[in-house]
Amino acid sequence: MRVRAAFRERYLDVVGSIYLYNEFRGYTSLDRVLEAVRVRCPDDRVFQDEIAKHRADEHKHYVMFRRWFERQGRMPLKVDSRVGHIDRFIQWVFHCSIEELDTDHILANADEFEQLCRVIMLTEQRGYAQVEIILKNKLIMSDPILKRIFQIVHKDEPDHFMPYQRWLERQGRATAKWNERAADWCIHKILMLGKLPALFLDAGRERMEQWPDEAGALPAH
Repeated sequence: MRVRAAFRERYLDVVGSIYLYNEFRGYTSLDRVLEAVRVRCPDDRVFQDEIAKHRADEHKHYVMFRRWFERQGRMPLKVDSRVGHIDRFIQWVFHCSIEELDTDHILANADEFEQLCRVIMLTEQRGYAQVEIILKNKLIMSDPILKRIFQIVHKDEPDHFMPYQRWLERQGRATAKWNERAADWCIHKILMLGKLPALFLDAGRERMEQWPDEAGALPAH
């Protein structure tokens, strides 16, 4: 029983830490996306409002995971961009980190702006599919607070990819290209089959000393 309890605690710790990182990364990165959309699509208030809601939801999710850790009386495990789906996707497509992304260049290039929208859309679609799997995971669902958190995330998630999909369709552009879907699939497998188990087995992994929103940033590496 002790081994099972320790396994469960570690597993939930890892899942919570990864989600907290990705939610923080999501809402802080969307600040730049929203700014870009206001410049690129100044008259499309609907699209702007949808992205603002996306950003607000990501922040809400981050706060929920933070409060879950606070109730446990411990800080999340210290993780970085190697567990971030959007970090890896941006690196794969644009060959740079999120911080290094040249927003001005993307604004001036219609193809790259549309590509950024597809990257966000595919990331959020992947997130939706993953949460559907999590909602069937008995280990995670055994924690009533985490269960409620993921139910909320699942409800919110369609509003996070549909705005970008609808915008691309209105422009008559592809909503996803085969190489982008392949990249999304590969990144997901790397995270699920490599990074998550490695983090679980890393008994010496340190914990964060500050919450990301208090520290102002997360480590890039």
